Amino acid sequence: MQRREFIALAVSALSARWTATGVAADAAPAAATPPPILPFDQAISNAAKQVFSSAPPPQGNAATVVIDPLIDGITGYQSKATQSIQERITALVKRDFPKYRVQGITSSSLSRQPRFLVGTFTPINAQMKPAGPRESYWFCLVMGDLASGKIVAKAVARVRMQDANASPTAVFADSPVWIRDRNIQAYIANCQDSRVGSAIKPEYVEGLLTAAVLNEAGDAYDEGRYAEALDLYQTARKTQAGDQLRVYNGLYLAQTKLQHTPQAVAAFRDLVDFGLRRQQLAVKFLFRPGSVRFASDAKFSTDYGMWLAQIAAQAAQNNVCLQITGHTSPTGSAALNDSLSLLRAQYIQARLEGTQPGLAKRTLAAGVGSRENLIGTGKDDASDLLDRRVELKPVQVCS
Repeated sequence: MQRREFIALAVSALSARWTATGVAADAAPAAATPPPILPFDQAISNAAKQVFSSAPPPQGNAATVVIDPLIDGITGYQSKATQSIQERITALVKRDFPKYRVQGITSSSLSRQPRFLVGTFTPINAQMKPAGPRESYWFCLVMGDLASGKIVAKAVARVRMQDANASPTAVFADSPVWIRDRNIQAYIANCQDSRVGSAIKPEYVEGLLTAAVLNEAGDAYDEGRYAEALDLYQTARKTQAGDQLRVYNGLYLAQTKLQHTPQAVAAFRDLVDFGLRRQQLAVKFLFRPGSVRFASDAKFSTDYGMWLAQIAAQAAQNNVCLQITGHTSPTGSAALNDSLSLLRAQYIQARLEGTQPGLAKRTLAAGVGSRENLIGTGKDDASDLLDRRVELKPVQVCS
């Protein structure tokens, strides 16, 4: 059986079983007392032991636990830190919980409805919120049971900020566009908005087989196997949940790495279309420090002209008005960041209008400085690149 046929059959079977058992999930109760901030290894070990020791004893397929790669709880990115957590959990389970068999997420590993692990690793402030100056990481680890459709174990911990390397893995670091994607939000909700006994989010289950293919595709991209990555991203696109951000970013990246220029342009056009349909398009234009000029040494800076041309063309074709909002990291004074973010938005505005003069009265520029940081650590490196983004959002009113 070919890979795509197997995936199609598995999606159909998994979705059918879910329809028979799924119910609406409950909201998670507020935490009474925040956990202490611990060193990285101790926090991860404590949470993993709590999950595996509190879960119901495994029987049959429940003895297999599939790890759906852990992610940042705001951006959905995988990082060096989340990879390290997965490695530590795998080693801990092998040593301390031999009744379980831990596997990576693949279409075949999901075929018998095993238990699964999801987890989020999110920078938070002293009030336990992902806003303002961050002081620690919030780690949430959840075990779900596909057979019952329920969350069966959960643990949370806080991790010292300085202990974690939150640099994104290659495919996420290279991805040019960020959007709040419903598939990632379903993953995050399984962790952050759940409690033991609540139902697994149906959107998450519907996207599991696609996630398995995307995991393989991401691994292939990270390891430089771009032709294989492209095949896998194309396969993922044909699945039930294939209309999602990771697919479109991956198709663009793989085509670019393979120097398939016309196909890469078409893939970026699809990315822009996806963002406009989702009413959000955050693009990682890299600027020189303190400047409104693009950084010449950025990995994809030579593609910025094409990106702008495709954004302008799609906006004009769809006759939309665009709100262009600049963002900065928290480094520097608030007044300077507000001014710089506005200037960068105006620079993008001018470039778009220069490409499509018809947009001259259909764009609005604004700057919000660092008030809407997604990461907020202020490291000004690859780990908080999304804090220095430019967002383009369709709006109803053009002035």
